[in-house]
Amino acid sequence: MTAWRAAGLNYINYSNIAARLVRKALKPEQRAQAVRRDESHIKFTKWVNGKPEKAGEVV
Repeated sequence: MTAWRAAGLNYINYSNIAARLVRKALKPEQRAQAVRRDESHIKFTKWVNGKPEKAGEVV
C-alpha cells in the first residue's frame, strides 16, 4: 500500500499537498510564476433534461 493511501488520503489530496510544498520550497522569483499557474477557473452549467438551463458561472 502506498504511503499516502495508508495516511487516509486520496491521490488528489496527496498531489495537492506535494505541489504546495514544492511551491513553498522555490526561490521567490520562481515562486511567483508557480503561484500564477496554481490559479484555475471552472465553468459550471446546470443541465435539465439534456439541455443547459442557464449560462455557465465562472468560479
